[in-house]
Amino acid sequence: MIQKRDCYFLLFFILQSCTHAQTFNKAKLDSFFVALNKNDQSMGNIAISANGVLVYQNAIGFSQINKEAKTPATIETKYRVGSISKMFTATMIFQLIDEGKLSFETPLARYFPQLPNASKINIREMLDHRTGLHNFTSDSLYATYMGSPKSEDEMIAIFSRQKSDFEPDSKAEYSNTNFVLLGYIIEKLTGKTYGEELKKRVTSKIGLTQTYYGTKANSNKNEAYSYIYQGQWTQMPETDMSIPGGAGAIVSTPADLVKFINALFEGKLISIANLELMKTMRENYGMAMFAMPFYDIKGYGHSGGIDGFLSLLFYLPKEKIAIAYTSNGTRYSYNDVVTGALSIYFNKPFTIPEFKTITLKSTELDKYVGEYSSTQIPLKITMTKKDITLFAQASGQSAFPLEAKGDNKFVYASADATFQFEPDKRRLTLIQKGNTYLFNKTDK
Repeated sequence: MIQKRDCYFLLFFILQSCTHAQTFNKAKLDSFFVALNKNDQSMGNIAISANGVLVYQNAIGFSQINKEAKTPATIETKYRVGSISKMFTATMIFQLIDEGKLSFETPLARYFPQLPNASKINIREMLDHRTGLHNFTSDSLYATYMGSPKSEDEMIAIFSRQKSDFEPDSKAEYSNTNFVLLGYIIEKLTGKTYGEELKKRVTSKIGLTQTYYGTKANSNKNEAYSYIYQGQWTQMPETDMSIPGGAGAIVSTPADLVKFINALFEGKLISIANLELMKTMRENYGMAMFAMPFYDIKGYGHSGGIDGFLSLLFYLPKEKIAIAYTSNGTRYSYNDVVTGALSIYFNKPFTIPEFKTITLKSTELDKYVGEYSSTQIPLKITMTKKDITLFAQASGQSAFPLEAKGDNKFVYASADATFQFEPDKRRLTLIQKGNTYLFNKTDK
């Protein structure tokens, strides 16, 4: 029998657990999102949970913009989450391994012998991005077919024509190809579609009602469309979801995403031993997971990007805090949105930006125009201008508009990229996701 004193202690513990999450400055967090929304800096949806309980949700911007008709986003709006899908795919692969239907050492050649180095590549290396299989979304031809449906056979034919980038297990390099193939392997082992297995093995198991394999965006299902800012929000082309598959075809909400990562870390979907494999970093890569620290706090998760959608999901195990942000239009870095939200949550120093607009004259852009190359990466970037907007175009890719930030700095928030020019030295520095690349101007 539980004694009365024990009941008081239990009640005290529960109250402490509940009030811990209520100490953050909710008004300031609301103000941050009001500022983002008012200044057209982001459109999206955020959820934060503490100890498995949602403590904050907010939605800003629009899920659809059709000329003057605009549909406001809500916390129920669903977004394409891109590569966060890889965490779901890895979860199902771990389940199949535990069921004895697959092993970490199973060779890729068992399913797709026609692929480069298939006999040397195994499931472990696919999960760890150590296969050398070329990342098909980086290929210059990708943009020519991304909007059309592709069968498994058609995708395998594309992968088969691409040469390996390096010998299997010699290093790690991110490749969407790995997880498209893992999605196909799930279907071969179960005899069901990826979407059916996702529902059976994950979403139904933990009560995710807004998460599924995506198809063409449908506003009647409260699904968002994605946009790029060019003086106003302009709709982006859609990738056909038959193409990214297990690498990036899932649609979800932040509330469902934090519920998923909570369940993952609580051992409700895979064993704790397998979770440790996901968290173990080798050359900065885990199995469908990355280390994502916040100040000195350890965190783990994944980001996602597809069309104009950008998303971020991660979990702080010691604090039992989960956060997810999904965006369908970005001018202010989505990483900075999440960093700002967490700074406010943990009462860290954070000043809400003023978001001043900088407009340059067409003649002021002339000093940036030209072709730039780097000795660090085999990529050329061509800068052009149209009216008062500077455009960047990387070799083999479409041109994209840059936003002036002053002091010779421009950003392309959709790719989390900053371009810092030094016109007098005829060079620019590209800063993207923590990496820095120096480019020199090559034309006269």
